[in-house]
Amino acid sequence: MSFTATIKKELTRLDSESCCKKAELSALVRINGTVHIRKKSFMIDIVTENPSTARYIFSLVKNLYQVQPEVLVRKKVRLKKNNVYMIRLASNANRILEDLYIMKGNSWERIEGIAPELIKRPCCKRAYLRGAFLASGSVNNPDSASYHLEIVSTYHDHSQSLCQLMNRFYLHAKVIERKKGFVVYIKEGDKIGEFLNIIGAHPSLLKFENVRIMKDMRNSVNRLVNCETANLNKTIQAAMRQIKNIQRIDQEIGLEHLPDRLREVAETRLKYPEANLAELGQLLPSGKVSKSAINHRLRKLEEIAKKFSADNETKED
Repeated sequence: MSFTATIKKELTRLDSESCCKKAELSALVRINGTVHIRKKSFMIDIVTENPSTARYIFSLVKNLYQVQPEVLVRKKVRLKKNNVYMIRLASNANRILEDLYIMKGNSWERIEGIAPELIKRPCCKRAYLRGAFLASGSVNNPDSASYHLEIVSTYHDHSQSLCQLMNRFYLHAKVIERKKGFVVYIKEGDKIGEFLNIIGAHPSLLKFENVRIMKDMRNSVNRLVNCETANLNKTIQAAMRQIKNIQRIDQEIGLEHLPDRLREVAETRLKYPEANLAELGQLLPSGKVSKSAINHRLRKLEEIAKKFSADNETKED
């Protein structure tokens, strides 16, 4: 079962107040419902591929309006050939659409956006978002490379209202247009976690946050390892260059002709090629020397080696 399907199954088991159920059903009908006109009356078809969502819609309609919806099951012809569940409301559809603030009575006019009367209470705001996610929401598995949560809606005005409702909870939601409608989405992992908390998907939230913590730990470890590896490579390359300079000086004039401080550093570097500058300063026979002093002496040796190289090139010319 996908992470999205797990969340939706979890949400359908929540118990809520009647006002919240009304807000949930309104979002479900608004996004997944299709209204047909038949003999001067409406008929509503609510379609979903999720069986737990279909059962939940059926129970919401039955409990709120005491009507017996018709349930139809069809199989997709293409792709995965999943079952498609349709909850059909043929009786009292006009009254239900008006009560859910989707249509204006018998005027055949759709109410734009989300009616303020439907989401007066904070619990109803959360319930509407829950219903919208049940209708067409999806979220990436937290193990995937990026975080992404989205809710698809057909109408631009409804998507904008849904985005505004989400941003009342500071979720940083945005709207984008696609071929088949408009998408309200969240990209930030911490905001997706907050959304799951708002709609009441607490077990899934715990799983989501646990995976996020593990991913952050792995990323931190990888960054530290990469940093240490890069520093080690730099140390090795610098040591090889220093040894090459010292060997050149030894070949030209011999290390015994260097000043005592430079000779001491040169001999210690040849003896301990793997040591870094700080360690090299601790290993000098004459006593401990700071890292900056060791670096200064090695630079002097490099200048001497370069001078010999330049002189030899001049002689060859």
